[in-house]
Amino acid sequence: MATQDNNNPPIMVSRIGIIGAGVSGIIVAKQLSNYNPIVFEATDSIGGVWRHCSYRCTKLQSQTWNYEFSDFPWPQRESSDYPTQAEVLEYLHLYAVRFDLFKYVKFKSKVVQIKFIRDKDGFDFGRLPSDHENPLPGRPVWEVSVQTNELNIFQRYHFEFLVVCTGKYGDIPLMPTFPRNKGPEVFNGKVLHTIDYCKLDKEATSDLVKGKKVVVVGYKKSAIDLALDCAQTNQGPEGQPCTMIIRSLHWTLPHYRMWGVPFFLFYATRSAQFLHQTPNQSLLKALFCLLLSPMRRGISKFIESYLLWKQPMEKYGLKPDHPFEEDFASCQIAITPESFFKEADKGKIIFKRASNWWFSKDGIEFDDNTKTDADVVILATGYDGKKKLKAILPEPFYSLLEYPSGTMPLYRGTVHPLIPNMAFLGYIESVSNLYTSEIRSMWLSGLLANKFKLPSADKMVSQTIKDMETMKKSTRFYKRNCITTFGINHNDEICEDLGWNTWRKKSFIKEAFSPYTAFDYKKED
Repeated sequence: MATQDNNNPPIMVSRIGIIGAGVSGIIVAKQLSNYNPIVFEATDSIGGVWRHCSYRCTKLQSQTWNYEFSDFPWPQRESSDYPTQAEVLEYLHLYAVRFDLFKYVKFKSKVVQIKFIRDKDGFDFGRLPSDHENPLPGRPVWEVSVQTNELNIFQRYHFEFLVVCTGKYGDIPLMPTFPRNKGPEVFNGKVLHTIDYCKLDKEATSDLVKGKKVVVVGYKKSAIDLALDCAQTNQGPEGQPCTMIIRSLHWTLPHYRMWGVPFFLFYATRSAQFLHQTPNQSLLKALFCLLLSPMRRGISKFIESYLLWKQPMEKYGLKPDHPFEEDFASCQIAITPESFFKEADKGKIIFKRASNWWFSKDGIEFDDNTKTDADVVILATGYDGKKKLKAILPEPFYSLLEYPSGTMPLYRGTVHPLIPNMAFLGYIESVSNLYTSEIRSMWLSGLLANKFKLPSADKMVSQTIKDMETMKKSTRFYKRNCITTFGINHNDEICEDLGWNTWRKKSFIKEAFSPYTAFDYKKED
């Protein structure tokens, strides 16, 4: 832990502080640029998980038209394939250069502590103060302690408003637990998490897996990419297969056309989302959803039929028991790389279903009394974003972020009803997290400019509960703030707050049947 330097008194060089220079951090820096914010970035570069928690083989999950800034389109690309990690980072860099955002960023500046410093007398923790209607009160509310250049001292900064953009992924790995004497300590091989794998260069990753018996734990995007990377490194007769340990099955997509029909027609248009429940829906709308539920299930079956025809999921025992729409509603969908199942057909990727497993001296043992020999075990088990927040947020504010389901209760996906002068960007998920963060940063800009007022704390709490209940009803996998099935409705509410028209298209046909993208929400003056 860094220690306080009493020779460095608190300084206030900006009214607004931003923590993190990932995608959400640079977006909100651009939207709040008129305040000259300070952005604290612990590393030496922007990009967040795209820079520090992605493999070189990782590609964007979305098509470019669904992952771009509203005022900065992608440059012309020679390939129509999904952009690579390098291309995404280049796009983010060009955006930061275009809007001169680097001047706001303090690199290698790690936030180690946040303190609430406004007058606590009369402040009831758990109820918003009466002056919360003015998010920039003209006096410091938060003190941020920042460690720079890995020195054992920190500088303190004071801000009227803080925006937390540390995200849910990266930095802190989510590690499985094991019974005594059945963990990594008994294994003779090497165990690492994907976050460690991402830090290795090309030569080091090749040395790690080439000719080795590799086990990858997980079956989401990072695990799929990693297994493919291992398989491609181990080509030839000397190459060893990669074994994937899969606990929960999920539907995967080869691309975004189902039987020739564009995927967006099923979920990303206003007419398509009319089939799904929304928060604050009227009784008539609820009745329509009930009556149209067979159509909704039919769409899910239609997509499933294509996925089972296109991909050998049944051949390898990878067909989920639940409907496709539940994975989509919980943001669990991954794009399968084109050569993934080809490597499985060659025997370079092996699938092992297991509810429980543990380490042995020579590899992995399973609850069905089978075992797999291994030289290297890589845990693609996700990240613990809550621990990142817990490390810096003071009590009782951190406790207010806890919710039985594990999600963060955020009004408009941005502010907690009971935490004053603070916003959280990048904690709402959708088909396109980039423009989901961008429109919420526009909403935040409007809030700080007093273009609208927040409702009472009770009303905000009520709304967040409705949002979460809607998510919960849509999927058994409800563990995160995922708005894929009612994202347009969510954006409508933001537009209403900002005084914008909610219908953003130029004709009724386009409004009903064309997908909503970032360009539809280009900021209005």
